[in-house]
Amino acid sequence: MAGNGGGRSPPGPGPHPPRLWTVDEANARLPALQELLPRLRVWAGRLGEVHQELERLVKFWGDELNSRDHPDHGLHGRLEAEWRNLTKRLDESVAALRAEGIELKQLETGLVDFYALLDGELVLLCWKADEAEVSHYHTLESGFAGRRPLPVRRRPVSTDARGGP
Repeated sequence: MAGNGGGRSPPGPGPHPPRLWTVDEANARLPALQELLPRLRVWAGRLGEVHQELERLVKFWGDELNSRDHPDHGLHGRLEAEWRNLTKRLDESVAALRAEGIELKQLETGLVDFYALLDGELVLLCWKADEAEVSHYHTLESGFAGRRPLPVRRRPVSTDARGGP
């Protein structure tokens, strides 16, 4: 099945993700992602609002905003500080995911990829926030357009005397 579970880097030339995930490991990580993604969306939404307000102020007042006695100078400074803080929080969160071998592809839909091995090939386990579990993958080259269902996992055969699983 996908992943090697040992945090081992994949073989071969080229850049390597920091770790590889199994499907079970990726699924176990989903609750934390389901908690994180809405927070990131809120931060990104607020960042857009702050950006619009900063643009409005600069467009209306121009260089006058740089004057300490300007009535909107303090507001401009607070908005710039909020911009820096939100940008830093978003960048750090995305970098932390990437350091784990998790790629946030699209924040709006919660599209997330986990690096994994499938039949010896480096692939991306592909999950969207509206899905119950990781059930798809795609190659590095194909992207989301090449998304396919994961092969069905084999269930262990029961040795139960009744013959059932």
